[in-house]
Amino acid sequence: MQADRIPPLRIGLNAAIVAVTNRTPSILTVPATPGDGPADGLPFGPFDPVRHRTFEASLRGSVESQTALNLGYVEQLYTFGDRGRQMDFDEARDGSPHLVSVGYLALTRADAENPEALHATGARWRDWYELFPWEDWREGRPSMLDAAILPRLKPWAEQPAERPQNPSRKARIRLAFGLGDFPWDEERVLDRYELLYEAGLLAEAVADQRVKSTGLASPLGRAMRFDHRRIAATAVQRLRAKIKYRPVIFELMPPEFTLTELQTTVEAISGRHLHKQNFRRLVEGAELVEPTGASSSATGGRPAALYRFRAKILEERPAPGLRLGGRG
Repeated sequence: MQADRIPPLRIGLNAAIVAVTNRTPSILTVPATPGDGPADGLPFGPFDPVRHRTFEASLRGSVESQTALNLGYVEQLYTFGDRGRQMDFDEARDGSPHLVSVGYLALTRADAENPEALHATGARWRDWYELFPWEDWREGRPSMLDAAILPRLKPWAEQPAERPQNPSRKARIRLAFGLGDFPWDEERVLDRYELLYEAGLLAEAVADQRVKSTGLASPLGRAMRFDHRRIAATAVQRLRAKIKYRPVIFELMPPEFTLTELQTTVEAISGRHLHKQNFRRLVEGAELVEPTGASSSATGGRPAALYRFRAKILEERPAPGLRLGGRG
């Protein structure tokens, strides 16, 4: 393609902002703007190199203006630039700017926000298991896997692919959904989402005109506009992996907490039930927390000791985290 035929690029910044409240891991969404359809999306803003020196500074400014929320921990996820990801292919061919989005994972504490200011912007917290209900194994294997997902994926895997694939569709499904000899791996969030999208089982595949209908009686999770649910899946996958080798879980915790509160937060993020005593031995062995000497009676039962993150660990180990073992 000649240089004068290459459409201009526009750089956008998306934030998957995560908080945990009452055992609920949530992602912040903002209402659709006119022309974007009815679905919510992630906070988004264009990169303005005149006003901001870095992508991150521009992201923080956009998020604050859209949600009245000051971000804490932020890390870059991935660059999303597929053609047609926010417009139909005819528009992409006519010289309109091609949008490239840089996705970010941001962590915050729900108690650190101004609820009134947040509500006034129209932004709201969504339980991320509304977006990815097949990812929540805290109460056991989700019934939708065997009732709706796998019965539709298996015949799709038998169909010939548009081009040769290695690994095959069957192999990808076995690995992503833990079939046969493969265990369920909570970190393969994006793999599972992309398989469901490719198989035409998600509303986004209909919106992108890959299929006319999902053929399902009920939608698989809450859809988001454009490819925002894919960006959210990338964020969930990154966070599930990150808590195992970095102490980022404490970005979601109040300054002081009980071990039960810490466990329920880890369970909320990982989507797994954890054995109480095994979890406590894991935390003690990792030396990530220290007692404050105070206790809490918030549950109304026996007072529980309060702990805080032991910041000294960052000077002692290169990769301090909660290395979760097998499913509890």
